Amino acid sequence: MIEISSAVQQDKIIELLNNYSEEGTQFSFKDKKGINLYFETNANDLEKAAKLAKSAIKNQPWGSVLYFRSSPAK
Repeated sequence: MIEISSAVQQDKIIELLNNYSEEGTQFSFKDKKGINLYFETNANDLEKAAKLAKSAIKNQPWGSVLYFRSSPAK
């Protein structure tokens, strides 16, 4: 499971990652706690999955200026 922390654009992040399917990696939204969004992933390497999610968000027009954190969930 990975965690994305963002105070804004949460709906867009959820939509983006729920529809993400590249390099064999997929994400599925599971929970929201405050500014933290939690996603299940089929990836074995959670660090890599978190980096892929971060890259996917940053590549969006609305994501390039977004301040957020992406990491394996604790």
